[in-house]
Amino acid sequence: MSEDAPTGFVGVYHADGGPIGELRYLIGHMLGTTHCGLCDVTHSWRRKPEWDAMVARLGIPFELVHLNEMDAATAEAVRLSGSPVVLVRTKTGLRSVLDADDLDRLDGSVSSFERLLCMKVPALRPKSA
Repeated sequence: MSEDAPTGFVGVYHADGGPIGELRYLIGHMLGTTHCGLCDVTHSWRRKPEWDAMVARLGIPFELVHLNEMDAATAEAVRLSGSPVVLVRTKTGLRSVLDADDLDRLDGSVSSFERLLCMKVPALRPKSA
């Protein structure tokens, strides 16, 4: 296995988790003061079934975390790249593959997310559904 072959992904929302964090995000989103392109891709009011199907096709772990749920390595990667972000995990560590601008351009589309992720990580080959 190559040093930069993906062993997993970490998607970091631009929001805190837990009841208070989610309420704060919801209010900010409704007022137009808060936005998270990754939230738009993974959720409508609930997690999108298309998201879960896409993750199953990828065949490697895809962790989703909020800003207040990150481990030290993820926090350092987010400090360097900002949030929301999708990080790829390899033998050499974490690196950003989709940034906030990439995620915003997807307009909440899971299929567009999958295409862009596969384009940015050529070693990634989704399994058939």
